[in-house]
Amino acid sequence: MNKKTIITMMFALVAMTGLAQTKTATVTGYSPALKDGTLVLAGTGTLVNVVDTVQSGHFAFTLPVEELTNGFLGLMGEGCPNFNLTLFLRPGVTVKVTGDDCFYPLWKVESPLPEQQTESRITEHCRDVITELMQMDLAHKPWAEREVVEMKYMKQQMDILPSLPVDAATIRALWGISMTAKNTPNFPHMEQLKQLEKTIAARAPKGFEEQLAEIHNYVYPPRLLQVGDEAVDAELLDMQGQKHCLFEAFANGKYVLLDFWGIGCGPCMMSEPEMREVYERMKDKLEIVAINQNKLSEWQKHEFSKRIVGKNWNNAMKDISSKYCDMGAIPYYVMISPDKRIIWKAVGYQPGYFMGMAEALDGPKQDNSSNLQLAIRKVDFNANGTAITFRYYAHKTSWFSIAKGSFLTANGKKYKLTAADGITLDENHYTQVKASESTDEFLGNTYYSDFTLTFEPFDTIPTTFDFIEGDVQGAFVIRNVSAK
Repeated sequence: MNKKTIITMMFALVAMTGLAQTKTATVTGYSPALKDGTLVLAGTGTLVNVVDTVQSGHFAFTLPVEELTNGFLGLMGEGCPNFNLTLFLRPGVTVKVTGDDCFYPLWKVESPLPEQQTESRITEHCRDVITELMQMDLAHKPWAEREVVEMKYMKQQMDILPSLPVDAATIRALWGISMTAKNTPNFPHMEQLKQLEKTIAARAPKGFEEQLAEIHNYVYPPRLLQVGDEAVDAELLDMQGQKHCLFEAFANGKYVLLDFWGIGCGPCMMSEPEMREVYERMKDKLEIVAINQNKLSEWQKHEFSKRIVGKNWNNAMKDISSKYCDMGAIPYYVMISPDKRIIWKAVGYQPGYFMGMAEALDGPKQDNSSNLQLAIRKVDFNANGTAITFRYYAHKTSWFSIAKGSFLTANGKKYKLTAADGITLDENHYTQVKASESTDEFLGNTYYSDFTLTFEPFDTIPTTFDFIEGDVQGAFVIRNVSAK
């Protein structure tokens, strides 16, 4: 059962503002297969920008670089797959990419840099499987089918890496494989990856210590902290490069929300207005620790970093995310109680998440992390039943429904839904009341609706109970609701 429409959100194209570099590298490209108007996207690190549009098969652009830099090229247009071509750049270098089709990750790359030549050897070795992945992307094949081919791609890269020089291209490829392994349960080539990581670390020249430490954490991840575990401290850096301990955030006895985010992550940036508004509203109860995942210099220079509310810190070594985050996806949120216990984790963002989180903190104790948009505001017990008042936040174009089969669980029993007020069960509803006066595109169009559900009376008032919105896949669930 589909519980709500999903707003399709394209990742924001972030302009590279605030960068003072004057040194540049140049990239030119051509393919007769490209349609006029095809967008050319490029950047370094995680910064991406539209840098040109294709005309008569040609495009050209420059990127600011101060040293050897890992860049990328992407094309958005008819026949172009959703992939990147990795480019290594230095100041003053010109790179030429050419092909006769739209499969640009396989195009010829002419560059004087040895790292690009290493990258080209990896690509050529994996040409067939990369082609298959791009064809599957264009055909919109489901992930279940693509994952098999993706694992084949990981294996082919691992097979060739030992024969290549250990340079920025080799390290980058190993990083990508290790990240995939971390996010793939029962990764099929783990033993080969462990041996490869050991071999490359032993051969690596100086200068790659930070990247190798991150890769090691992916291959041999520390124990992930789970809900109910006690939080652990970590060292982070502020915008001035000063060191801070995570536990500084607990000094005033507040709840602490860890917000793992990155520059170039559209949902991370889209969430900022709502997070800011909720932070101002909840300062007495909530501290936010924004933990940026980018390189320190990249984070310090980017304009968006200066808009962060709460503690604005950086985790370039990613040692804290390897302890708290179950996956590499961002935004990733971890809520920690004032006594330093993890009470929930969540990944991704939808409008209304932080407003629903605030409602949950202001209402009865509850875990609404399975869908932060829905929160319980009040619970009333009487002889006729248990009446629960809910509030649901969402973008005004997103619908939700509540099933007739909803129930409560406590004392090993189910308590059925007997009445509903303010909502018609098993019908689609759109939120009705404007939640913010903001003019932001998403926050300004976030609305809420209130409704009350009544359930059979408890035999004995429990300490906690769970709300489950029907025996269907994707049902709303709020657990551990305090009956006090």
